[in-house]
Amino acid sequence: MHLPTSFRAVALTAAAGLAAATLTTTAHAEDTDAAAKDRAPTAAAPGDIVSSEPSAFHPLPGQPTNTKAWKIHYRSTTAKGAPNTVSGTVIVPQDGRTGPRPIVTYAVGTVGVGDHCAPSAGFPRGTTMEANLIQQLTLRGWAVAVTDYEGLGTPGDHTYTVGRAEGQAVLDAARAAIRLPEAGLSKDSPVGIMGYSQGGQASSWAAELHGSYAPDLKVKGTATGGVPGDLQKVAAFNDGSYGSGLIFMAAIGQNAAFPELKLESYLNPAGKALIGALRNSCVADGAILGSFKRIKDMTVKNPLDQPDWQQRLRESQVGTRAPDAPVYLYHALADELIPYGVGAQVRKDWCARKANVEWHTVPLGEHVTGVITQSPLAAQWLAERFAGKPAKGNC
Repeated sequence: MHLPTSFRAVALTAAAGLAAATLTTTAHAEDTDAAAKDRAPTAAAPGDIVSSEPSAFHPLPGQPTNTKAWKIHYRSTTAKGAPNTVSGTVIVPQDGRTGPRPIVTYAVGTVGVGDHCAPSAGFPRGTTMEANLIQQLTLRGWAVAVTDYEGLGTPGDHTYTVGRAEGQAVLDAARAAIRLPEAGLSKDSPVGIMGYSQGGQASSWAAELHGSYAPDLKVKGTATGGVPGDLQKVAAFNDGSYGSGLIFMAAIGQNAAFPELKLESYLNPAGKALIGALRNSCVADGAILGSFKRIKDMTVKNPLDQPDWQQRLRESQVGTRAPDAPVYLYHALADELIPYGVGAQVRKDWCARKANVEWHTVPLGEHVTGVITQSPLAAQWLAERFAGKPAKGNC
């Protein structure tokens, strides 16, 4: 499906998943936990709870969901291996179920890089649109852990598109949910991983890292789609298009994880103004700010031509290691933000490494509709994994 030109920038509200409904550009929303700015990662191990407080989960403003929710801060790990603190949300259905219930650790798509854009800020207000997809999971009786990712609602810039940091935050969110006493979850619970676009990158990295980073989690499968498996190809595809804001948000994220990249040294005055605005923006307004911008017009020298930037982007590539549990992988043929060939390459690379991959091409629609149409099918696939049914890959 091709959107009219007037809607192209708005389509980017789902640029790496679905849109954040928060359109403000203030530095922090009123309910952002300011105390988090002073928190240090004092917990002993990845996934340990640093703090928790009651929250709420509403797909739409005031919509009841028969769930309990907690905003948490938990210990995770940076891309360089240092301890950090990440925020997130744990959501548990109040359905009277006894015994271990499945847990899905859910990686949201791009919401922006301003702290007030974090999913944990939007859930109580009913303004995080991906909550509608998450509700499909809670209605099945599953608990859901949703990371905010590193630097989104916590000190520093969000490490947007940094695969290792994202994947570790996703895995540690599941650990934290299990370790949150109020949630009543069990270390014996089957765990699923789910995400689309930025969340597809994050969930794919979590799938690849599970065996080495979090083998204590009983991961049964990963449902992932619209995966930006090769950031350099995604950047080339979007440079100067309505999706170009993604490139500049990714530059912020990579520089946040690796400050030695010295992003500011590459920016001309227009580039510095754009990056400054994006740092305080959610994805909808960030899309408008960043659309149809070319890297060459924002820089004195293109950082993506430099070996150090190229190396860091390669480090976030998906497909360099095989997930140790089955994967449901999908991509829209007409994806206008993340090329279909990029997603297909992830399948090829995983299959070459003998992963159990069930691949689906979405023949109709584009980036946003890809996740909307596939989400129920992906959830059903996870339900079959939780039930112990064998996965039938199609490599």
